Amino acid sequence: MPTGTQDRPTEVTAAGIARLAGVGRAAVSNWRRRHADFPKPVGGTETSPAFALREIEQWLRDQGKLAEVPLRERVWQQLVGHPAGAAAALRQAGAVLLLAHDRPAAWQQLRAAADDAELTGVLPAVLDAVLAARLGPGHPVRGLTREALAPSAALVRATGDLAAADGAAAAYDFLLGRHLDANPRQYTLTPPGPAALMAELAAVAGPSGTVLDPACGAGALLAAARERSAEESDAGERDAGEGDAGEGEAGESDAPVTLYGQEADADLAALTALRLALGAPDAQVRVRAADTLRADAFPDLAADAVLVHPPFNERNWGHDELAYDPRWEYGFPARTESELAWVQHALARLREGGTAVLLMPPAAASRRSGRRIRADLLRRGALRAVIALPAGAAPPNGVPLHLWVLRKPGTTPPAPQLLVVDAAGPAAGAPAGRDKPDWQTVRTTAVEAWRTFDRDGGIEEQPGIRRSLAAIDLLDDDVDLAPARHLPPPAAAGGPAELARIRERLTTTLARTTALTPRPDGGAAGPARWPLTTVGELARSGALVLRAGGAGTAPAGGAAPAVLTDHDVIGGDAPSGTLPEAPASGPAEEPVLLQAGDVVVPVLGGGAVARVTDDSTAGAALGRNLTLLRPDPAALDPWFLAGFLRGTANNRQASSYASTATRLDVRRLQLPRLPLADQRRYGQRFRDLAAFEGALRLTARLGEQLVQGLHDGLTDGSVTPD
Repeated sequence: MPTGTQDRPTEVTAAGIARLAGVGRAAVSNWRRRHADFPKPVGGTETSPAFALREIEQWLRDQGKLAEVPLRERVWQQLVGHPAGAAAALRQAGAVLLLAHDRPAAWQQLRAAADDAELTGVLPAVLDAVLAARLGPGHPVRGLTREALAPSAALVRATGDLAAADGAAAAYDFLLGRHLDANPRQYTLTPPGPAALMAELAAVAGPSGTVLDPACGAGALLAAARERSAEESDAGERDAGEGDAGEGEAGESDAPVTLYGQEADADLAALTALRLALGAPDAQVRVRAADTLRADAFPDLAADAVLVHPPFNERNWGHDELAYDPRWEYGFPARTESELAWVQHALARLREGGTAVLLMPPAAASRRSGRRIRADLLRRGALRAVIALPAGAAPPNGVPLHLWVLRKPGTTPPAPQLLVVDAAGPAAGAPAGRDKPDWQTVRTTAVEAWRTFDRDGGIEEQPGIRRSLAAIDLLDDDVDLAPARHLPPPAAAGGPAELARIRERLTTTLARTTALTPRPDGGAAGPARWPLTTVGELARSGALVLRAGGAGTAPAGGAAPAVLTDHDVIGGDAPSGTLPEAPASGPAEEPVLLQAGDVVVPVLGGGAVARVTDDSTAGAALGRNLTLLRPDPAALDPWFLAGFLRGTANNRQASSYASTATRLDVRRLQLPRLPLADQRRYGQRFRDLAAFEGALRLTARLGEQLVQGLHDGLTDGSVTPD
């Protein structure tokens, strides 16, 4: 490596500076314009300049904007500014963390005794020994040579300090999570919900001593399998402690799991191997970097379980080279059926009776080009279940993906039956929100159905949710396995009895709506000429507080509030959204929580809408594209505020118009200056109008339910025309 590369300073972008100082990127831009002594760029481009990290740290300290760079941030900035790139630097940092974790005494002795040159000179041999012992001789963590480590002395020492402060596994989780978050388009990740569900489905038949993921990506499925194994081991220990379990049973539950993974991306394979080695110290980890279909790294493996989230719609999967491959036991996949190649690879690497769970695109269940392979999978009892997941389960998030559960047939294959489950339909339980599936409902529906079917060989039918089918009934010209095609619909609107209850409720609501219908009382001939103020002026005077929505993440493993979305405000619905999960690279961000009496206004889409928060909505988080106004009760009545904000002319003068959208500037909205007693008079009238509007909405919904339910009942025969 050239000497100039070793001397190159660690760089940081404007986004990194903002993170270091805890400000937005706009503040960094202002500093560059207003401060002549702000450090000059040392790299990057004109639109995305890079600065020397050491100069930036010193400038921030001199300006009093930074007391000390947090250790995590210092290590991260050294990673992203490393001359070999972030992935190579993270590989080096991960190897050092593994050394500090597995051989802490050797690491401390090496760190204390060596200067920088000696440290990076001795380190390659030490790291190679640790990696070979932990990951096997063919591990993918390569390139840790003396030349590669030469510019990394500061990174190596800071990484060791981070391991001492946070623990090696937590430090690597932070760094890897930040790297994956910073490169969302480079990696297709399996979210925690589907990964845990797949691991649990695979474990229904019993503990898995060996687990393979032949397209392991960042290792989410293997990590979930290890966590599932640990949970089962803990449960076994509790049972053994409470009962009279023998030594053989306890020993079997305590056997460590062996994790096998293969990934075509060499950098990602290395990062995943380090993640599993640090996160599962009791497991044997074997990860290899190669194209699985073309160069299988584990040709003789007979695993207990195979978990796969394969690449979808891949044309260049090896169709021409692999025509006579022995893995195609159920038929040679067409060029357009790469997913069925992964299915057969998974079956080929299972022991007899082993379970494979694959995350599949819905088209794989119905494409005509794959019907012969699907038919043979059914005839021989290899394909046991197809489970439809809700949209948003995993990328691509707009498509409702499927889970295929397969079992490698033994000498006496089971009677060919297929379980179909729709965990995405309304009959299985409404999702928690538009942005995130309710994984507790999805998990319960899928796992209970599969456990019962696997134990009994069949299952009691639940219309719209689950059903077991004889394979012979599916072997038609299409062999379409999509669950929605084979599940009988649930009774229309709950059946005739439920339709009768809807009609009775609609009648009552119509009567209430009539009683609430307001009368426009007579008033002045022209509009009133009140003195006006704006929301912005009221905020500056302290009469109300303005907050923008959209911030906040769900805490890991903790309860998160529901999110009030702009759709909920416009439709008058209960909060239906969910907070995004906190990134692995940092703590959860506190959302803006609603209180009773808050006024919520959508800022996009046009239309005059304002909603007063009641006790049932208090505690929810404020969603994107919403603004909260929290009035001081001693100065402003909330219903008065919300009512005047809904005025058509008021919204028109406070709106700006783009080519495709209308945006409301809430600070420009006006309302009259009136005494609090007069505000309350207006507020009561606005409250009555809100009650009438709510009754109208309920009437419309009940009417739609009744009409559609009667249509469905008449067409499926549950309602007679008489």
